[in-house]
Amino acid sequence: QVQLVESGGGLVQAGGSLRLSCAASGRTFSRNVMGWFRQAPWKEREFVAVISWNGGSTYYADSVKGRFTISRDNAKNTVSLQMISLKPEDTAVYYCAAGRGPATISGDAYNYWGQGTQVTVSS
Repeated sequence: QVQLVESGGGLVQAGGSLRLSCAASGRTFSRNVMGWFRQAPWKEREFVAVISWNGGSTYYADSVKGRFTISRDNAKNTVSLQMISLKPEDTAVYYCAAGRGPATISGDAYNYWGQGTQVTVSS
């Protein structure tokens, strides 16, 4: 069992930066693929970024590539999402998720989800 708690969301102006963190409990964290997803009002949840269990592989949605960076620290059971050059269209609730399978952009493949943290980017 893995429990996830996100933090670091907030209100920022366009062009600004935020760093989201996800703290995980559970002894199996280091064996889990970790992903970030987001959901804007009236929109479906969408994939943002994923990182392999050892951090050796990452993948990003085209909309955030070059602006967002996912990383993890297995010793501290945390995964982070550094976001720069934020745009109003990045406004959403951001969720971290843990999966026991291979790295994937499909949210249905993830087994555990956090409660989400709100990111609001003003223009």
